[in-house]
Amino acid sequence: MKTHVLRLSAVLVATLLFSTFATAAEPVTPKLTEKLDRLLREEMRSIQSAMGQVHSAIVMGDHATVAKSAQAIHDSFILQQSLTDQDKKDLMSAVPEGFIKLDKEFHQLAAELAAAGSKNNTGKQLTIFNEMTQNCVQCHEEYVSDRFPGLSK
Repeated sequence: MKTHVLRLSAVLVATLLFSTFATAAEPVTPKLTEKLDRLLREEMRSIQSAMGQVHSAIVMGDHATVAKSAQAIHDSFILQQSLTDQDKKDLMSAVPEGFIKLDKEFHQLAAELAAAGSKNNTGKQLTIFNEMTQNCVQCHEEYVSDRFPGLSK
């Protein structure tokens, strides 16, 4: 268990150090409207903060905070924000399909993490948190590797 926590802590630290958003082989940010760029960056900052809260809560056995913070991550999903029809069209034309897929997977994992928090299941929380972190790293490697050269494949 301690090994998992230490490994998870190392992954979290790396994620937090490299968790702002930019461009890569398939640039995301340059194609975004100013509004969408701002919303996406806000979402990334919100997720970064909540992931830190989740990590702390997991290692302290604070299941209620895990559930609350994970639900906040799930609810931050940019496509569920109040976007105009034009904003939605702009978003879908600006980002690659793989980005949308990873984003949806990430937010689904957040919902699963919230459920694990509600069930006081620390082992499941660790597993899901690790999957979420891997999802972040994969997205940053594929879509914003110029911002995070240490994550380049």
